[in-house]
Amino acid sequence: MAETGRSAEEDRRRSLQPLRRLSPYILRYRGMVAGALVSLATAAGVTLALPIAVRRMIDHGFSNSDSGFIANYFSMLVVMAALLALASACRYYFVITLGERVVADVRRDVFSHVTKLSPSFFDTAQSGEIISRLTADTTQVKSAVGATASVALRNVILGLGAVGMMVVTSPKLSGLVLVAIPVIVLPLVAFGRSVRRKSRAAQDTLAEATAYASEQIGAMRILQAFTNEKLVTGRFAKAVDTAFEAARSSVFARSFLTFFAIFTIFASVVAVLWFGSRDVLAGTLSAGTLGQFLLYSVFAAGALGALSEVWGELAQAAGAAERLTEILAETPAIAAPANPLPLPKPARGLVEFRDVSFAYPARPDRPTLHGVSFTIKPGETVAIVGPSGAGKSTIFALLLRFYDPVSGSILIDGVDIAKADPQAVRDRTAIVPQDVTIFAATAGENIGFGRPGAAQAEIEAAAKDALADEFIEKLSNGYDTQVGERGVMLSGGQRQRVAIARAILRDAPILLLDEATSALDAQSETLVQTALERLMKGRTTIVVAHRLATVLKADRILVMDGGRIVEEGTHRSLVRKGGVYAGLAKLQFETGATAFQAAE
Repeated sequence: MAETGRSAEEDRRRSLQPLRRLSPYILRYRGMVAGALVSLATAAGVTLALPIAVRRMIDHGFSNSDSGFIANYFSMLVVMAALLALASACRYYFVITLGERVVADVRRDVFSHVTKLSPSFFDTAQSGEIISRLTADTTQVKSAVGATASVALRNVILGLGAVGMMVVTSPKLSGLVLVAIPVIVLPLVAFGRSVRRKSRAAQDTLAEATAYASEQIGAMRILQAFTNEKLVTGRFAKAVDTAFEAARSSVFARSFLTFFAIFTIFASVVAVLWFGSRDVLAGTLSAGTLGQFLLYSVFAAGALGALSEVWGELAQAAGAAERLTEILAETPAIAAPANPLPLPKPARGLVEFRDVSFAYPARPDRPTLHGVSFTIKPGETVAIVGPSGAGKSTIFALLLRFYDPVSGSILIDGVDIAKADPQAVRDRTAIVPQDVTIFAATAGENIGFGRPGAAQAEIEAAAKDALADEFIEKLSNGYDTQVGERGVMLSGGQRQRVAIARAILRDAPILLLDEATSALDAQSETLVQTALERLMKGRTTIVVAHRLATVLKADRILVMDGGRIVEEGTHRSLVRKGGVYAGLAKLQFETGATAFQAAE
C-alpha cells in the first residue's frame, strides 16, 4: 500500500515537473507577473463585492421601497463595472504579453540548445519532430502561460474568495458545500492525469506525421521522379488518421471531465439552494442573505467548472512542456572540457591520428575504424582513397570532433582535440563536403556563411577564386539573388563552387576536401582544380576521393579498406606495388588507358 502511495506521489510530481520547468522564464518578467496578479486580484475583488450589493438592495432597498437607495447602488454598480472592465483589460494585456514573451524565450533557448547537440543526436532524431516541438509544442506552452494560466488564476482567486465569503454569509450552508468539494475535486485530479497522458500521446503522433511530411517535402523531386505520390500520400494519411484518433481520445477524456465537473458542481448548488430556501421559509435566513450566498455558490461552482476545463488545457500544455524539457535535458556528447587546452598560435596545421578506433554510436557493434595511425605534416597534401564504406569520411567526422574515438587520440598541432574546445578545433578547419548544403538565402550570404562578418569585397574575392563569380554575376540580382531552398536555383556544379568559395573565405590552416570537384563538368573541374591548388599552398590539405584522377598530385596517398590503412605512398609507387590501389586504378582508368599511361 505504501508502495502504491509512493507511485502516486511520483506520478503527481512527474505531472507537475514539466510546467515547473517554465518558472525561470516567467520569473524573468516579474513586472508583468505583478501587473497580472494585481489585475487579477482587483477583478476578483470587484466580482466578489457584487453579491453584497445585491443583498443590501434586496434586504434594504426593495423591502423599504427606497428608490433613492436603489439608484445610488446602481450608480455604484456602474463604477464597479468600469473598474472590473479596466482590471480585466489589464489582466489580458499582461498575461498574453507574458505568454508571447515566454514562448519566444523558450523557442530561442530550445533552438540554441539543439544547435549545440552533437551529431550523434541527429543520427537518430527526426528533424521534422524537432520542428514540431519548436512550433506546435511551444504554441501549447504559450496558451498555458498566457490565456489558460490567466483563466486558472482568476478562477482560483474567485473560487477561494467565493468559498470564504460563503462561510462568512452562512456557516451552515457552507458546511454542506465544503463536504461536497472533495467529491468533486478528487475525480478531477484523477481525470486530469488521464487527460495529460492522452494529450502527450496525441502530440507524439502528430509530431511523427509532421516529421514524415517534412522528409517527403524535402525530397519532392525524387518522390515525383519515382511516381510515388500515392504511396507517400497514403502513408501520410495513415499517420494523420492515427494522430486524429489519439487527439479524439484526448478530447473525449476532456469532454467527460467537463461533464462530470459541471454536473456535480451545479447539482451541489441546487442542493444547497433547496436547504437555504427552507431556512428562508422558517425565518432563520433573510432572502437577501440567501441571494448573496447563492451568487457566491454560483461563483464558486463556475470557478470549479472553469478549472475543470482549464485543467485539461494545462494537462495538454504539460505534455508539450515535457517534450520541450526532453530536448533541453539532452546533453551534447561532445563538449568542451572544464579547462580546455588552448591550441598553439600561430596555427601550423599538423594532424596526427594515433591508433584510432571508432564505431558510430547508432551502430556500436559495427566498428568503422580499426587502429588507424598517420601523421600529416604542415602544408602537406594527403589523399585518402578506398572503396565505399572503408572509413574515409569518418576521418573527417573525427577530425572535426563531431564524434570522439572509442580508443586512441587525434592531435592538431600537438594538442589532443578531446582536451580542447570543439569550436577552437573547428575554427582551424574548412570543409568542402560532397553533399553541399546551400541555404535558402542569397548567393552572397551562402558564401559569407564561411566567415560571418566578412566584407562584401572578401566574399566577391572568394567567389572569384572559386570561379563562382561568372555565374553569380549573371543571376538576376547578382550576389543578392535568392537561390531557393537547398539552392534549387543552382546547378550541381554551381552549388559545388559556392561551397568552395565558402571554404576559401574561411581561410583556415587545415582544408578538408570531400570530392570537392565531383559535381563539375570537365572544363569547370580543370579551372576549379587550379583554384584549389592555389588555395592549398601553405595549408594542410586532406582530400577524400573516389575518383583517383583528383589525387594524382597529392604528396601522399593513404589507401583504406575495411576501416584500416592498408597502403601508403605516391600514385606511382602504389601502382607499382600492385595492391588495393592498383586494382582501383585499373578499374577506373581501363576505359581511358591513354590518360592512365600519361599519369604514370
